[in-house]
Amino acid sequence: MTDATDGATAAQASPLRWWALIAAALAIFSSYYESDVIGPIADLLGRQRGFTQSQIGELNAVISLPNIPLALLNGLLIVRFGPARVTLWAAVIGFVGAALTAIGEPFEVMWAGRFIFGISEGAIFISLVAAVAQWFPRSGVALATALFLSFARVGSFSLDKSPSWLPALYAGWQGPLWLGAGLTALGLFAALALRLLDRRRPAATPAAAADGARIDWSHVWSFDRSYWYICGLHVLYAAVFFPFRQTYAIEYLQHVKGLSLAAASDANAYVFGAAIVATPLFGLLADRIGHRSLLLCFGTVLLPVTLLVLGATDLPPAVSTALMGISWSLVPAIIWPSTTLIVAPARLGTALGMITSLQALALWGSNRIAGKLADLAGASAAHPAGYAVMLWFFGAVSLLALTSVLLLWRRERGPDGHGLERADLARTPARVAPAS
Repeated sequence: MTDATDGATAAQASPLRWWALIAAALAIFSSYYESDVIGPIADLLGRQRGFTQSQIGELNAVISLPNIPLALLNGLLIVRFGPARVTLWAAVIGFVGAALTAIGEPFEVMWAGRFIFGISEGAIFISLVAAVAQWFPRSGVALATALFLSFARVGSFSLDKSPSWLPALYAGWQGPLWLGAGLTALGLFAALALRLLDRRRPAATPAAAADGARIDWSHVWSFDRSYWYICGLHVLYAAVFFPFRQTYAIEYLQHVKGLSLAAASDANAYVFGAAIVATPLFGLLADRIGHRSLLLCFGTVLLPVTLLVLGATDLPPAVSTALMGISWSLVPAIIWPSTTLIVAPARLGTALGMITSLQALALWGSNRIAGKLADLAGASAAHPAGYAVMLWFFGAVSLLALTSVLLLWRRERGPDGHGLERADLARTPARVAPAS
C-alpha cells in the first residue's frame, strides 16, 4: 500500500473529517448570507436611498468584478498553499467588506464594501470545495459536498426569511446589513477552526499532494472538452440563477405579483429551503446510480421552464418556487462533485479557479445587463410590465446553459467521456484526459 493510500485511509477513518465539514459549512453559511444581503432590501434602497435598478444591480454585480482576474489566481493559490489557508485569508477580507457595506453611506462606500467582499466570496467557495474533497473518499465526496452545499442554502434561506423572522430590523436599510456583517464574523471563526483542523489532517490524502506544488499556468490550457462543457454549465446556469434570485426576484414578486416584502422573501426563501433537504439526497442518488450528466440535463431544463411559468402564466408563485427549488437542489449537488471527479487532484485548484473566474465575468455582466434592461423598460411598481424584458434575457441565457449540458451528456455517453454516467466512477481513480 502506498503512502498516499495510507494517508487517504487515515483521513477517511478520522472523525475529524466531520468537524472539518461542520467548520466548512459554517463558513459557507455566512458567506452566502452576506452575498445575498441586497435582495430583501432592494425595495428599501429604492424608497429610502433613491437607488435606481441599475445601482441595485451594481451592488450585486460588483462582488463578481474582482473575481474576473482573481479567481484563477485563487485556484493557483489553493494549489500552492492549500485550501485551509486560503479560506482563512478570504474570511478576513470578507468581514472587512461586510462591515463597509453596512456603513453604506455614501453609495461609493457601500460599493467598495461589496467589491472587497467579492474578493472573499470568490475565493472562499472554491477553497472550501477543495477542502471538503481533501477530507472525504471519492466514494463519498458527492454526499459530503452536497451536505456542505446544504449549509450554503441555509445561509440564503435564512437571509430570505429574515424579513419574517425579524420584521423590525427591516424598518430601515442598514440593520439587515449589520446583521450580515455579524454573521461574517462567525464565518471567520469557522475558517480559523478549519485551519487548525487542517494541521491535524494526514499529509498524504489524495488532494493533499497538491499542497505546496509549483503553480503551473499550463494547466489552464490542458483540460478536455468535458471540462469545458461542464464549465459552460457552471457559468451560464449561475448567470441566470444568482442575478435573478439574489437581486431581482423579491422585488419582482413585490411589484409584479403584488406580494408584501415578507411574502415575497418567503417565496424566494423556499427555493433554498427545498435545497437544504434535497441537495444531499441528490448527491447520494448520484453516488448510487451515476447518470450524472443526464441528471444535470433534467435540472437545467427546469430553469427556462421556471421563468416561463413565472412570466407567462398566472400560476401562483409557489409553482415557480417549487420548480426552481428542484433545479437548484439538483444541479449544484451533481455539478461540483462531478467537476472534482473528472479533474486530477493536483489540477483541481486551477480547474475551480477557471470556473469561478468565468462565472464572475458572467455574473458581473448579467446583473448589469438585467438592471439596464429593467431601467430602459421602466420596470417599477407603477409599471410591472417593464420586468418582462429582463425575464426574456434570463430565459435566453438559460437555453444556452441547456445546450452546454446536452453537449456534455452526449460526450459522456461516448468513448471520449470520463464515465460520469457510471455509478462506480467515484470508486475509481481520477484520470487526466488529454486536451481535445
